[in-house]
Amino acid sequence: MSRRIRPRNALYAQSGGPTPVINATACAVIEAARKARGRIGKVYAARYGIIGALTEDLIDTGRESAAAIARLREAPGSAFGSCRFKLEPLDRDRSQYERLIEVFRAHDVGYFFYNGGNDSMDTAWKVSQVSAALGYPVVCIGIPKTIDNDLPLTDSCPGFGSVAKYVATSMREAGLDVASMYRTSTQVFVLEVMGRNAGWITAACGLAADSPDSAPQILLFPEVPFDEARFLARLREVVERIGWCAIAVSEGLRGADGKLLLESGYRDAFGHVQLGGVAALVARLVGERLGYKRHWAVADYLQRAARHLASRVDLDQAYRLGTAAVKLALEGRNGVMPIVVRASDQPYRWKVGVAALKDVANREKKLPPEYITADGFHITPACRRYLAPLVVGEAYPRFRDGLPDYVTLRNHPVPKKLARDFKI
Repeated sequence: MSRRIRPRNALYAQSGGPTPVINATACAVIEAARKARGRIGKVYAARYGIIGALTEDLIDTGRESAAAIARLREAPGSAFGSCRFKLEPLDRDRSQYERLIEVFRAHDVGYFFYNGGNDSMDTAWKVSQVSAALGYPVVCIGIPKTIDNDLPLTDSCPGFGSVAKYVATSMREAGLDVASMYRTSTQVFVLEVMGRNAGWITAACGLAADSPDSAPQILLFPEVPFDEARFLARLREVVERIGWCAIAVSEGLRGADGKLLLESGYRDAFGHVQLGGVAALVARLVGERLGYKRHWAVADYLQRAARHLASRVDLDQAYRLGTAAVKLALEGRNGVMPIVVRASDQPYRWKVGVAALKDVANREKKLPPEYITADGFHITPACRRYLAPLVVGEAYPRFRDGLPDYVTLRNHPVPKKLARDFKI
């Protein structure tokens, strides 16, 4: 007779900045784990990401109804809370890993799913490797999530397609606004979008331009060193020809010396410089050097919270990768991440693949040179072919009284079993 395998519990955690579709991945993980009853016991979530795992602040998702979990597909933000917290190397601080294993052991966690970006995949990789070394093997699966679209190996990252749709839509609409009033009002509009080192979101703004003279006429990428003289010459040429200009700029714009044009001086928990304000800098430069009337805006959290304008393709990828993560865990595929593999552009076809976390952690996928025009100010047809399928389809949430009606989970805490607290 075959020996029955005892079901072990699963722990899911969200990390980093939210996306419009990260909760769709959470939905998929929980729904797939519930269907695996007999293989997976309870499904917990860590409150505020890896911090919740370290402090034994866990949520019992089993106390949520199937209907409430299903509605996560429509919800922005991070339903269980997120964080920016990077585990120290094992040789520098062993206590963090020992604490994780202590919590896992206390709650019989055999599967750990970490949903995040570059630094989060580093955390997932570390946990996948050290758990066995510390005497408590855990199957650890990373699940991609980042609006920056800069995780390697996966063709696209869940979250990016929806942000691309939002910024391209915003740029097209703002461009029509500026074009209608430039003779007596704003002549130059500057939109700042996220992207520390990779210009994928800036490139997505370029989708709005359906003709050479439509917005945005100029894109400023972090991959292209900012040359003030060249920029001002191009801007002058556009304004003299059509009367106005719309510009999209990455928050991570750098000069020829490789330094960020604008840094706030504050660093987050991952050690990254807090960015923001480059649109104001560019707009001020335009006014001082050329005297044009100008206006600027920062998409900021709006771009990553805009679930009302999510891409259907993006939503489907977020959900399917969450489902795939559970399948990989049940197969015992420790230290891996489900990825998007593109099969064709037109018609757009894709499938789920698998990448090793060690090949993803702490690596960035920047905008390829062939996606940027020779002058450095716009996207090429190849880039447009890559981007276009990712923004296709609408996935509107339900509305009530004219506004989106998003679910709020009860997030019941799991009783603590450990006597010792852990300080972060």
